[in-house]
Amino acid sequence: MTCMVTDAEATAAQRIPLSKERVLRAAIALADAQGIQALTMRNLAHELGVEAMSLYYHVANKEALLDGVVDTLVGEIEEELGGFDVVSGKDGWKRALRSRILTARTVMLRHKWAPGLIETRTTMTPTLLRYMDTMLGIMIEGGFSYDLGHHAMHALGSRALGFNQELFAPDEGQDGTEGAEMLEDLAAHIPYIAGMLADVVHEGPDTTLGWCDDQTEFEFGLDLMLDGLERRAAAQ
Repeated sequence: MTCMVTDAEATAAQRIPLSKERVLRAAIALADAQGIQALTMRNLAHELGVEAMSLYYHVANKEALLDGVVDTLVGEIEEELGGFDVVSGKDGWKRALRSRILTARTVMLRHKWAPGLIETRTTMTPTLLRYMDTMLGIMIEGGFSYDLGHHAMHALGSRALGFNQELFAPDEGQDGTEGAEMLEDLAAHIPYIAGMLADVVHEGPDTTLGWCDDQTEFEFGLDLMLDGLERRAAAQ
């Protein structure tokens, strides 16, 4: 899908004062429409109807833009949740964590390029820090020790933001014939993996954030982890 801005739209856009929030929202809209690879300062300036240099008054450089995009995406999670509340008490932590993580996933599914971007970032943005702090807070108020909470945060990893990191991603260009031939070849060398691939069918693309990260697999892994944390917390 290609975003085309008419001269009239560009003129109208120029009348709206530029702000950091507007720049970041436009960046997300551009990535949604054309993919994250299309998010360049030049393309973004074109979408906003301004000169590229005007963007640098609001974001220092491309890296700052991408960090701001991540922060804005985590802000969308906060909006969906109605705030990053910390639930108190030992009875509600598991339900609260599950609800928060699945809400984060709805935002990731809305912007399917987002997980790939998040994996490249090295800066913890302010909203992301608050998100993670209150995730830990839910566990601490639920009776976790800080040591168990620390282990839990590491174990959750990217799942805390609603997606799994893929071990590898096969070529998406393969057609059905190529896929069948690949499975036949694999069966002679790795029979159990080939059998699994032939047997398992994932859900439709609306629930998928990667080759094997569909909603069923995501919730299975999440529930497995939360059940394990519940047992560890009870045994402290």
